[in-house]
Amino acid sequence: MKAAQINAYGGIEVIQINKNIPKPSPKQGQVLVEVFAASINAIDWKFRAGYLQKMAPVPLPVTLGGDFAGKISEGGEGVSEFNVGDEVYGQAIILNGGSGSFAEYVTANATNTTLKPNTSSFEEAGALPLAGVSAMQALEEHMKLQSGQKILIHGGAGGIGHIAIQLSKVLGAYVVTTVKTEDMEFVKNLGADEVIDYKTQKFEDILKDFDAVFDTVGGETTDKSFAVLKKGGIFVSMLGQPNQDLAQKYGVSAIGQGTQTDTAHLNHLAELVDSGKIKVHVDKVFPLEKVQEAFTYQEEVHPRGKVVIKIR
Repeated sequence: MKAAQINAYGGIEVIQINKNIPKPSPKQGQVLVEVFAASINAIDWKFRAGYLQKMAPVPLPVTLGGDFAGKISEGGEGVSEFNVGDEVYGQAIILNGGSGSFAEYVTANATNTTLKPNTSSFEEAGALPLAGVSAMQALEEHMKLQSGQKILIHGGAGGIGHIAIQLSKVLGAYVVTTVKTEDMEFVKNLGADEVIDYKTQKFEDILKDFDAVFDTVGGETTDKSFAVLKKGGIFVSMLGQPNQDLAQKYGVSAIGQGTQTDTAHLNHLAELVDSGKIKVHVDKVFPLEKVQEAFTYQEEVHPRGKVVIKIR
């Protein structure tokens, strides 16, 4: 089968399409999925670049990718909840025991897989798992965001951010987001109540007394965000553990989220999608053979929503 693999860590040039690798076999508790679509997340390029190799060493070559959508081809020992041909979606990055989703077939843990949303195409479903669950887990579980509360979402046009805006509005919150100039109209159409152009405005000088901040950007934005929160507020970061000294100084809670793309979360995400409450935005679709171009687009253009790899 064909798969996008790396034999060494580095830039986009290390990604190769290998055309004759063996189809993976599902282990106990796993499923084999014929992949129709997958999508790129930040962790995919960070893994490719070697940022995670000390924390999570794996033997090379390795297939890239985590998010997938496709059809069940085979169930491993102990898996009874799926039938051959079921349309599913989930996460199968090598770091959670999967075989990597930028391939014609992927093995994934049954616990990281579920039936895809009925209303989603394979491309849309393949764009959803990590971004959708990340937003849902942050807002509903860590923040317990309530109607009437105020939330600041950094990077509102991105994969996680654009879903977080929609879900925040479903929960009844007042939503402010930071984006670049050309993305302002996009996030307004998603429901953002107030949009800050980070190129020309300083959010820390404009906002105060917020209940929650959701950070998908990182860098200096993270530390500046503490001053926006009211005492007792909560800060959730997708970029590692925030500064706990600053959290104590401002009297707020600060969490570095590790997203749990398990069946329960994926089922809840599918319900939100099928009920029309949130919709993933697919910015651009690339064929597997052009996976290098897809990574270039992801890293240089900073797309609205998600970049999808179409496998079949």
